[in-house]
Amino acid sequence: MWKSARSGAALLCAALLASACGGGEQAGGTDAQPGGKVTLSYGVWDATQQAVMQELAAEFTKTHPNVTVNVQLTPWADYWTKMKAAVTGGAAPDVFWMNGPNFQLYASNGVIKPIEEQVDTSVYPKALVDLYTYEGKLYGLPKDMDTVGVWYNKTLFDQAKVKYPADDWTWADFKESAAKLTDPAKGVYAVGAELTSFQEYQYNTIYQAGGHVISPDGKKSGYDDPKTIQGLKFWTDLIAAKQSPDLKTMTDTAPLQLFEAGKLAMYWGGSWNVAEFGKNDYTKDKVDVAPLPKGEKQATIIHGVANVVSAKTEHPAEALELVKFLGSKPAADILGKKGPIPAYNGTQTDWVAAHPEWKLQTFLDSVAYAVPYPVSKNTAAWQEAELTHLTKAWTGEVPVEKAAADLAAGMNDLLAKE
Repeated sequence: MWKSARSGAALLCAALLASACGGGEQAGGTDAQPGGKVTLSYGVWDATQQAVMQELAAEFTKTHPNVTVNVQLTPWADYWTKMKAAVTGGAAPDVFWMNGPNFQLYASNGVIKPIEEQVDTSVYPKALVDLYTYEGKLYGLPKDMDTVGVWYNKTLFDQAKVKYPADDWTWADFKESAAKLTDPAKGVYAVGAELTSFQEYQYNTIYQAGGHVISPDGKKSGYDDPKTIQGLKFWTDLIAAKQSPDLKTMTDTAPLQLFEAGKLAMYWGGSWNVAEFGKNDYTKDKVDVAPLPKGEKQATIIHGVANVVSAKTEHPAEALELVKFLGSKPAADILGKKGPIPAYNGTQTDWVAAHPEWKLQTFLDSVAYAVPYPVSKNTAAWQEAELTHLTKAWTGEVPVEKAAADLAAGMNDLLAKE
């Protein structure tokens, strides 16, 4: 399951930068045993995947009997803080999960090892391979992937006599439906124009409008592009029309909770929401999913977790073998039955088949037009700036154009320091 990449990027970079490149201490998470036996530590953050990760660890040991893998779970809320401390102390896990927003920081400071051995990256979506490539070197093999769609409440659509979203619907179709689905008397809004989950909201509409968040070389902000501003206005216009709750309401009660309470007709969410909506008594038999509506372009943000090797592991050969196995078809076949969407092309059918009541193929089909999650060396810094400046536009304190221009200027200053 993928959590919002934004919170993971809120890393205190100074300590990492100060310590990562230093020599000396070896990783404390590895253990060499008598007789050539090796124990590798494997850091993960999602409790719902712990069991399947342990199963994969056991499968790896079957073909590598001298290696035992110790799966170490650190909850998402603490993962990056503890990882920073582990890196600082020379005790990072031998192999661990990495996300896009933190990747370049870890790669550029020598915290993780590049994968020098030739591997076939054509088996993964190119956008994910690119996400985990830095200065021409691949550092992580994709484990899973996620894209974004529009989850919709069929009951509310039926009550409002609105047709379910078509696969080829457009922004105009979305806005027309939103107006009909809003029912102030019942406290029902069309959608929640959330601000804190850019992966699900703003980044998608920015690229659908033909704009961009950051230049391909990671040097310049795209927020002063008029098309990017159109992508932002998509959301502020919904708030202004009262087809979305205001920011205070969404801060008090998250749009996810409002959707699960029948107060939002639509929810822009990811493939990772399958587990949540499947266990929720309200949503499990009332919702389905459609592709994101098309603007000037069709676009969805793609992200996924990668497995990486610590630069200080005492067993680099065994750690690399583990990463290669975790990125293999046999591992993906197991993951697809019990976890998120496997990144390995052609292995996702079990994930789709696990919930035949929903059109989950939607998330796979959207890979064809997916855009990689926008990142730079210090993504965390400018993501804080995004919230600071865009909050003023979401509350109506300043026009979207001014908030975007101020953000672009601030972001360019931060990028110049990378």
